[in-house]
Amino acid sequence: MNTVKVAVIGAGVIGLSTAVCLAEALPYCSVKILAEKFSPDTTSDGAAGILMPKVFPDIPVERQRRWFKETFAHLQSIVESPEAPEAGVYLSSGYHIFKEVPTDPNPYWTDFVFGFRTMTVHEMKRFPKHNFGQAFTTIKCECSRYLPWLEKRFRKAGGQIKCEKVTDLQQLIPHYDVIVNCSGLGSHHLVGDEGVYPVRGQILKVHATWLKNFIRDGDGKTYIYPGIDHVTLGGTRQKDDWRLEVDKGDSEGIMERCSQLEPSLQKAQVLEEWVGLRPGRRNLCVEREWLQAQDHQVLLVHNYGHGGCGISLSWGSALDVVGLVRKSLHEKPLRAKL
Repeated sequence: MNTVKVAVIGAGVIGLSTAVCLAEALPYCSVKILAEKFSPDTTSDGAAGILMPKVFPDIPVERQRRWFKETFAHLQSIVESPEAPEAGVYLSSGYHIFKEVPTDPNPYWTDFVFGFRTMTVHEMKRFPKHNFGQAFTTIKCECSRYLPWLEKRFRKAGGQIKCEKVTDLQQLIPHYDVIVNCSGLGSHHLVGDEGVYPVRGQILKVHATWLKNFIRDGDGKTYIYPGIDHVTLGGTRQKDDWRLEVDKGDSEGIMERCSQLEPSLQKAQVLEEWVGLRPGRRNLCVEREWLQAQDHQVLLVHNYGHGGCGISLSWGSALDVVGLVRKSLHEKPLRAKL
């Protein structure tokens, strides 16, 4: 087979994961990442990185289950390797607490985390405003370390990187055989997907070395995630809000809610306030289509719309992209045009 030229748009956790999987799994592909922003300036860099995905309403649960299973297995293999410190991947234990028992107290991902169980009455006394809780150990992936590690792995596999803002896919068609769209929120404009919308997330990074266990409220926006260099406090989940400026009112609300769960945070030093826009979508988009050029067709594969589940589903959805590319090239071999 002739060398297949592949462009991956985006260098967040989805773009880098996809590019690595393609470069390593398909040696006949020459893979290049095209992105305007790289670590530490991507939305992924601000993510808390705890593996605990939501359930997408219209995607078969088995497919979501596979995405999470493959991602968890990939990151677990890093945890158990000498690469773990550089990659910023490690086990994290803690509590998921609710004011009311959730409709589905055992979503699919609970089969893969470690030691999942219902919290005892004694444990729940720590959280008097909550009536139900779950304790387990999952994986935490800090993208400020993980993304540079992935980039290094990508280059080792022969991948290339170019700092370029892609605004028109048509401009790429003459130069590539396969285009992979991992532009996240950028897909709103790049491919005209009006179903993609920003979900504004604001967090605080604080110095609180005494905290070792995560606490996540079932409201989906209040959480305390201890990390390597700081503790992440969150957050906000503001749909269709494009603001990237720090909102002091949001910061005060975050600190107040988190301090109710963990009073010692009132003594924590705030290191940084951060805002990012998650790529919200009713359902994650992992699918393919063909773009028509003058004398040939170019494969376009999408992988975007993960919302707050980017890290949790990153490797699994990337492997799906590899499968789509492999299948498409088998079904419709490229013309010898290069």
